[in-house]
Amino acid sequence: MVGHNGLKLRMLAAGSILFGFYAALAGAVMWQFGTGTTILALLLLGSVGFVGFQYKFGKWAALRSVGAEDMPERAEGRYDYGRIHQSTEQLCQEMGIDKPRLMVADMGVPNAFAVGRKKAGVVVISHEIIDLLEHDELEGVIAHELAHIKNRDVVIMVLGQSIASMVGIVVQWAYILGGDRNIGTYFAGMILGTIAQMIVMIFVMAISRYREFVADSDAAEYTRNPEAMARALEKISSGAKGKEMEGEETVNALCIFGSASGALQKIFSTHPPTEERISRLRSW
Repeated sequence: MVGHNGLKLRMLAAGSILFGFYAALAGAVMWQFGTGTTILALLLLGSVGFVGFQYKFGKWAALRSVGAEDMPERAEGRYDYGRIHQSTEQLCQEMGIDKPRLMVADMGVPNAFAVGRKKAGVVVISHEIIDLLEHDELEGVIAHELAHIKNRDVVIMVLGQSIASMVGIVVQWAYILGGDRNIGTYFAGMILGTIAQMIVMIFVMAISRYREFVADSDAAEYTRNPEAMARALEKISSGAKGKEMEGEETVNALCIFGSASGALQKIFSTHPPTEERISRLRSW
Protein backbone atom coordinates (compact mmCIF):
# COMPACT_ATOMS: atom_id res chain seq x y z
CA MET A 1 0.00 0.00 0.00
CA VAL A 2 1.08 3.60 -0.59
CA GLY A 3 2.94 4.63 2.56
CA HIS A 4 1.90 7.28 4.99
CA ASN A 5 4.77 9.59 3.95
CA GLY A 6 3.40 10.31 0.48
CA LEU A 7 -0.08 10.89 1.85
CA LYS A 8 1.26 13.09 4.64
CA LEU A 9 3.17 15.23 2.13
CA ARG A 10 -0.01 15.77 0.12
CA MET A 11 -1.99 16.55 3.27
CA LEU A 12 0.75 18.96 4.33
CA ALA A 13 0.59 20.76 0.98
CA ALA A 14 -3.22 21.05 1.12
CA GLY A 15 -3.07 22.03 4.80
CA SER A 16 -0.48 24.72 4.10
CA ILE A 17 -2.73 26.24 1.43
CA LEU A 18 -5.63 26.05 3.88
CA PHE A 19 -3.56 27.86 6.52
CA GLY A 20 -2.67 30.44 3.89
CA PHE A 21 -6.39 31.17 3.45
CA TYR A 22 -6.71 31.72 7.22
CA ALA A 23 -3.62 33.96 7.25
CA ALA A 24 -5.11 36.00 4.40
CA LEU A 25 -8.38 36.20 6.32
CA ALA A 26 -6.59 37.40 9.46
CA GLY A 27 -4.60 39.91 7.42
CA ALA A 28 -7.76 41.30 5.82
CA VAL A 29 -9.45 41.74 9.22
CA MET A 30 -6.39 43.48 10.73
CA TRP A 31 -6.01 45.70 7.65
CA GLN A 32 -9.62 46.81 8.06
CA PHE A 33 -9.67 47.25 11.84
CA GLY A 34 -6.04 47.74 12.80
CA THR A 35 -3.19 45.58 14.11
CA GLY A 36 -3.50 46.31 17.82
CA THR A 37 -3.33 43.68 20.54
CA THR A 38 -7.06 43.95 21.20
CA ILE A 39 -7.94 43.26 17.57
CA LEU A 40 -5.57 40.29 17.45
CA ALA A 41 -7.01 38.88 20.68
CA LEU A 42 -10.59 39.29 19.43
CA LEU A 43 -9.64 37.62 16.14
CA LEU A 44 -8.10 34.64 17.90
CA LEU A 45 -10.90 34.31 20.45
CA GLY A 46 -13.52 34.62 17.74
CA SER A 47 -11.83 31.95 15.63
CA VAL A 48 -11.46 29.54 18.56
CA GLY A 49 -15.05 30.15 19.65
CA PHE A 50 -16.37 29.59 16.11
CA VAL A 51 -14.42 26.31 15.73
CA GLY A 52 -15.46 25.17 19.21
CA PHE A 53 -19.12 25.81 18.48
CA GLN A 54 -18.96 23.94 15.18
CA TYR A 55 -17.20 21.01 16.88
CA LYS A 56 -19.71 20.72 19.74
CA PHE A 57 -22.78 21.33 17.60
CA GLY A 58 -21.54 19.03 14.83
CA LYS A 59 -20.99 16.15 17.26
CA TRP A 60 -24.43 16.59 18.81
CA ALA A 61 -26.14 16.94 15.41
CA ALA A 62 -24.42 13.84 13.96
CA LEU A 63 -25.50 11.59 16.84
CA ARG A 64 -29.01 13.01 16.90
CA SER A 65 -29.52 12.77 13.14
CA VAL A 66 -29.20 8.96 13.17
CA GLY A 67 -30.87 8.40 16.54
CA ALA A 68 -27.73 6.81 18.01
CA GLU A 69 -28.10 4.95 21.31
CA ASP A 70 -25.49 3.51 23.66
CA MET A 71 -24.44 -0.01 22.68
CA PRO A 72 -25.26 -2.57 25.41
CA GLU A 73 -22.25 -4.41 26.81
CA ARG A 74 -23.78 -7.85 26.44
CA ALA A 75 -25.63 -9.77 23.74
CA GLU A 76 -29.19 -8.74 22.97
CA GLY A 77 -31.28 -10.69 20.48
CA ARG A 78 -29.19 -11.54 17.43
CA TYR A 79 -26.51 -8.95 18.22
CA ASP A 80 -23.38 -10.02 20.11
CA TYR A 81 -22.58 -6.56 21.42
CA GLY A 82 -20.22 -7.94 24.06
CA ARG A 83 -17.88 -9.27 21.39
CA ILE A 84 -17.85 -5.88 19.64
CA HIS A 85 -16.93 -4.18 22.93
CA GLN A 86 -14.16 -6.73 23.51
CA SER A 87 -12.71 -6.27 20.02
CA THR A 88 -12.81 -2.49 20.39
CA GLU A 89 -11.02 -2.70 23.75
CA GLN A 90 -8.25 -4.83 22.24
CA LEU A 91 -7.83 -2.50 19.28
CA CYS A 92 -7.66 0.53 21.56
CA GLN A 93 -4.90 -1.10 23.57
CA GLU A 94 -2.99 -1.76 20.34
CA MET A 95 -3.44 1.86 19.24
CA GLY A 96 -2.71 3.37 22.63
CA ILE A 97 -5.97 5.30 22.93
CA ASP A 98 -8.86 5.34 25.38
CA LYS A 99 -11.82 3.20 24.42
CA PRO A 100 -14.47 5.48 22.88
CA ARG A 101 -18.16 5.39 23.66
CA LEU A 102 -19.82 2.81 21.42
CA MET A 103 -23.26 3.52 20.02
CA VAL A 104 -25.63 1.80 17.59
CA ALA A 105 -28.20 3.21 15.19
CA ASP A 106 -30.56 2.24 12.40
CA MET A 107 -29.07 4.19 9.51
CA GLY A 108 -30.87 2.54 6.61
CA VAL A 109 -27.52 1.45 5.11
CA PRO A 110 -24.49 -0.48 6.39
CA ASN A 111 -22.18 2.22 7.71
CA ALA A 112 -20.24 3.54 10.69
CA PHE A 113 -18.69 6.84 11.75
CA ALA A 114 -16.62 8.41 14.50
CA VAL A 115 -16.91 11.79 16.17
CA GLY A 116 -14.93 13.46 18.93
CA ARG A 117 -11.31 13.39 20.00
CA LYS A 118 -9.00 10.94 21.78
CA LYS A 119 -10.36 11.50 25.29
CA ALA A 120 -13.98 11.93 24.25
CA GLY A 121 -14.48 9.84 21.15
CA VAL A 122 -17.67 8.16 19.96
CA VAL A 123 -17.98 5.40 17.38
CA VAL A 124 -21.44 4.76 15.92
CA ILE A 125 -22.12 1.45 14.17
CA SER A 126 -25.29 0.74 12.23
CA HIS A 127 -27.33 -2.39 12.86
CA GLU A 128 -27.23 -2.88 9.10
CA ILE A 129 -23.43 -3.18 9.07
CA ILE A 130 -23.45 -5.64 11.97
CA ASP A 131 -25.96 -7.79 10.07
CA LEU A 132 -23.92 -7.61 6.86
CA LEU A 133 -20.30 -8.23 7.92
CA GLU A 134 -18.36 -11.11 9.37
CA HIS A 135 -16.69 -10.30 12.68
CA ASP A 136 -13.18 -9.86 11.21
CA GLU A 137 -14.61 -7.48 8.60
CA LEU A 138 -16.43 -5.51 11.29
CA GLU A 139 -13.17 -5.32 13.26
CA GLY A 140 -11.58 -3.67 10.23
CA VAL A 141 -14.36 -1.08 10.13
CA ILE A 142 -14.02 -0.38 13.86
CA ALA A 143 -10.22 -0.07 13.50
CA HIS A 144 -10.74 2.44 10.67
CA GLU A 145 -13.00 4.58 12.85
CA LEU A 146 -10.61 4.33 15.81
CA ALA A 147 -7.80 5.51 13.50
CA HIS A 148 -9.82 8.65 12.75
CA ILE A 149 -10.01 9.35 16.49
CA LYS A 150 -6.34 8.53 17.06
CA ASN A 151 -5.27 10.79 14.17
CA ARG A 152 -7.57 13.65 15.28
CA ASP A 153 -9.25 13.62 11.88
CA VAL A 154 -12.61 14.91 13.12
CA VAL A 155 -10.97 17.92 14.80
CA ILE A 156 -8.89 18.66 11.69
CA MET A 157 -11.94 18.47 9.42
CA VAL A 158 -13.95 20.78 11.69
CA LEU A 159 -11.05 23.22 11.68
CA GLY A 160 -10.89 23.15 7.87
CA GLN A 161 -14.65 23.57 7.46
CA SER A 162 -14.58 26.46 9.95
CA ILE A 163 -11.86 28.25 8.00
CA ALA A 164 -13.90 27.80 4.81
CA SER A 165 -16.99 29.25 6.51
CA MET A 166 -15.04 32.20 7.95
CA VAL A 167 -13.48 33.00 4.58
CA GLY A 168 -16.91 32.92 2.94
CA ILE A 169 -18.40 35.22 5.59
CA VAL A 170 -15.55 37.75 5.41
CA VAL A 171 -15.58 37.88 1.59
CA GLN A 172 -19.36 38.33 1.57
CA TRP A 173 -19.40 41.18 4.08
CA ALA A 174 -16.26 42.85 2.75
CA TYR A 175 -17.99 43.18 -0.61
CA ILE A 176 -21.30 44.32 0.90
CA LEU A 177 -19.75 46.92 3.20
CA GLY A 178 -17.52 48.21 0.40
CA GLY A 179 -20.42 48.68 -2.04
CA ASP A 180 -23.58 50.74 -2.29
CA ARG A 181 -25.44 48.43 0.14
CA ASN A 182 -28.42 47.92 -2.14
CA ILE A 183 -30.14 44.61 -2.91
CA GLY A 184 -27.81 43.94 -5.84
CA THR A 185 -24.73 44.40 -3.64
CA TYR A 186 -26.11 42.00 -1.01
CA PHE A 187 -26.90 39.40 -3.68
CA ALA A 188 -23.46 39.71 -5.31
CA GLY A 189 -21.80 39.52 -1.89
CA MET A 190 -23.62 36.27 -1.12
CA ILE A 191 -22.51 34.77 -4.44
CA LEU A 192 -18.89 35.83 -3.95
CA GLY A 193 -18.90 34.50 -0.37
CA THR A 194 -20.24 31.15 -1.53
CA ILE A 195 -17.63 30.91 -4.30
CA ALA A 196 -14.83 31.75 -1.85
CA GLN A 197 -16.08 29.10 0.58
CA MET A 198 -16.25 26.50 -2.20
CA ILE A 199 -12.67 27.24 -3.27
CA VAL A 200 -11.40 26.65 0.29
CA MET A 201 -13.54 23.53 0.62
CA ILE A 202 -11.73 21.97 -2.35
CA PHE A 203 -8.61 21.76 -0.19
CA VAL A 204 -10.59 20.61 2.86
CA MET A 205 -12.12 17.75 0.87
CA ALA A 206 -8.71 16.80 -0.53
CA ILE A 207 -7.38 16.46 3.02
CA SER A 208 -10.43 14.36 3.91
CA ARG A 209 -9.79 11.95 1.04
CA TYR A 210 -6.12 11.55 2.00
CA ARG A 211 -7.09 10.84 5.61
CA GLU A 212 -9.43 8.06 4.50
CA PHE A 213 -6.49 6.29 2.88
CA VAL A 214 -4.44 6.71 6.08
CA ALA A 215 -7.28 5.33 8.23
CA ASP A 216 -7.57 2.32 5.88
CA SER A 217 -3.84 1.72 6.20
CA ASP A 218 -3.97 2.02 9.99
CA ALA A 219 -6.88 -0.43 10.12
CA ALA A 220 -4.90 -2.93 8.06
CA GLU A 221 -1.86 -2.49 10.28
CA TYR A 222 -3.61 -2.88 13.65
CA THR A 223 -5.90 -5.74 12.63
CA ARG A 224 -3.14 -7.38 10.55
CA ASN A 225 -5.89 -8.26 8.11
CA PRO A 226 -6.13 -5.87 5.13
CA GLU A 227 -8.15 -8.42 3.17
CA ALA A 228 -10.96 -8.33 5.75
CA MET A 229 -11.08 -4.53 5.45
CA ALA A 230 -11.19 -4.80 1.65
CA ARG A 231 -14.05 -7.30 1.81
CA ALA A 232 -15.90 -5.03 4.24
CA LEU A 233 -15.70 -2.11 1.79
CA GLU A 234 -16.95 -4.31 -1.04
CA LYS A 235 -19.93 -5.50 0.99
CA ILE A 236 -20.72 -2.01 2.32
CA SER A 237 -20.59 -0.52 -1.19
CA SER A 238 -22.87 -3.23 -2.55
CA GLY A 239 -25.23 -3.12 0.43
CA ALA A 240 -25.66 0.66 0.19
CA LYS A 241 -26.74 0.72 -3.46
CA GLY A 242 -30.21 2.09 -3.99
CA LYS A 243 -30.67 2.95 -0.32
CA GLU A 244 -30.85 6.28 1.48
CA MET A 245 -28.99 6.89 4.69
CA GLU A 246 -30.60 8.47 7.74
CA GLY A 247 -29.03 11.86 8.49
CA GLU A 248 -26.88 11.69 5.34
CA GLU A 249 -26.30 15.43 5.00
CA THR A 250 -25.11 15.66 8.61
CA VAL A 251 -22.84 12.62 8.83
CA ASN A 252 -21.77 11.82 5.26
CA ALA A 253 -18.27 13.26 5.73
CA LEU A 254 -17.79 11.20 8.90
CA CYS A 255 -18.82 7.79 7.57
CA ILE A 256 -16.60 4.94 6.45
CA PHE A 257 -18.27 4.86 3.07
CA GLY A 258 -19.09 7.65 0.68
CA SER A 259 -19.65 7.75 -3.03
CA ALA A 260 -19.65 10.38 -5.73
CA SER A 261 -20.15 10.36 -9.48
CA GLY A 262 -19.16 13.04 -11.92
CA ALA A 263 -16.00 15.15 -12.00
CA LEU A 264 -17.39 18.05 -9.94
CA GLN A 265 -18.84 15.75 -7.26
CA LYS A 266 -15.51 13.93 -6.95
CA ILE A 267 -13.68 17.22 -6.32
CA PHE A 268 -15.99 17.91 -3.37
CA SER A 269 -16.21 14.30 -2.20
CA THR A 270 -15.04 13.49 1.33
CA HIS A 271 -14.09 9.93 0.31
CA PRO A 272 -11.85 8.57 -2.45
CA PRO A 273 -13.31 6.00 -4.87
CA THR A 274 -14.07 2.75 -3.06
CA GLU A 275 -12.42 0.73 -5.81
CA GLU A 276 -9.14 2.58 -5.24
CA ARG A 277 -9.33 2.02 -1.49
CA ILE A 278 -9.90 -1.70 -2.01
CA SER A 279 -7.03 -1.90 -4.49
CA ARG A 280 -4.64 -0.23 -2.05
CA LEU A 281 -5.67 -2.55 0.76
CA ARG A 282 -5.10 -5.62 -1.40
CA SER A 283 -1.63 -4.40 -2.35
CA TRP A 284 -0.76 -3.47 1.26
